[in-house]
Amino acid sequence: MATVATCGSGAGSPGSMVAAGSKNNVTSFQRRGPKASGSDSSYSRLVSIPGTRPSVRNGQLLVSTGLPALDQLLGGGLAVGTVLLIEEDKYNIYSSLLFKYFLAEGIINGHTLLVASAKEDPADILQELPAPLLDDNGKKDFDEDMRNIKTSDSNIKMKIAWRYQLLPQMEAGPVSSSRFGHYYDASKKMPQELIEASKWHGFFSPEKSSSTLNIEPCSLTHGYIKLLQFIQNIIYEEGFDGSNPQRKQENILRIGIQNLGSPLWGDDVCCTENCDDSHSLTKFLYVLRGLLRTSLSACIITMPTHLIQNKAIIARVTNLSDTVVGLESFIGSDRETNPLYKDYHGLIHIRQIPRLNNLIYDVSNVKDLAFKLKRKLFTIERLHLPPDVSDTVSRSSKQDVAGRAGLRGPAGKTHLDF
Repeated sequence: MATVATCGSGAGSPGSMVAAGSKNNVTSFQRRGPKASGSDSSYSRLVSIPGTRPSVRNGQLLVSTGLPALDQLLGGGLAVGTVLLIEEDKYNIYSSLLFKYFLAEGIINGHTLLVASAKEDPADILQELPAPLLDDNGKKDFDEDMRNIKTSDSNIKMKIAWRYQLLPQMEAGPVSSSRFGHYYDASKKMPQELIEASKWHGFFSPEKSSSTLNIEPCSLTHGYIKLLQFIQNIIYEEGFDGSNPQRKQENILRIGIQNLGSPLWGDDVCCTENCDDSHSLTKFLYVLRGLLRTSLSACIITMPTHLIQNKAIIARVTNLSDTVVGLESFIGSDRETNPLYKDYHGLIHIRQIPRLNNLIYDVSNVKDLAFKLKRKLFTIERLHLPPDVSDTVSRSSKQDVAGRAGLRGPAGKTHLDF
């Protein structure tokens, strides 16, 4: 488990700044030193949690989703106390990968995990987590080389160019210089000793289900009731609600719920357009968000929204979620063979960004986003035209038009060729 860093006061503390100002007879407004008790002390405890940082926009505590490019798109990371809803792609390939990135980031930072699924055993999900990509040593060596380059007088430009070529290629896309989170190798599994050293709780719906429980009409399904009770017990028993902060150091509870709304949870929202328990899913999200708002926890949910036929239910689910990200895979669609998308595996849609401590929510300025899964990395990039796409499309379209019009000559050439 990661150790919690302590924050000390040095020579540059706010109290010393006030003392220096009084000696110089400065009569402007001065910030007084922080008190040892109250909201300031609780704020220092929150900042000291490993794997977290405060947002520069609204001061909300953030955790990483496990994908630095996605963190930047969401305003710096996933806010603690919020729900991130991922609309699954058609074959649930890439959404499950983002789900595992979120859990792997929690293990690396020493956070407590709560994994809930009705399809896979949570223990099996943890065995499939990607391995962290340890590039810190390479970056340290690169920084040392750059310092040595600056001290030398000859061949400065050539050496900088040579060292720049040795820098490992990481994620491309809308990522700022401030890094938050870790990178992961999708081709390798996380070491077993890291998983064994982590603290996690598993909820497997078939094991928790029981046919003896009587469910009242218009209430939650049995799977949702059991899951809410399980989450509530973990939050209150382990102190994530802040009821007994002196019992232990503060930590983050990462909640991952897989395939929510599918028939495996006992919900028929994906089966028919007018289902009997159409409000069961929305009630679950409403109660879940209430639990998250009063605890040090963050939740990620994957949902097969493409199977929900009732659009009104999708609108309610979106309103009850804080952040909504949609994945559109090219597998099985016409875009898979389209030369415009030959360098990508799908599109990513940022449908909703949370409104926290603001009257209005932020809107991402990047609309055209695509993702691709390399051998090791899952990357998010801006969608752009390949250099030769105009040539390819124009030539193929000319041949198709000529073939339909019967304009081919005796030598197989067309009248449109010059």
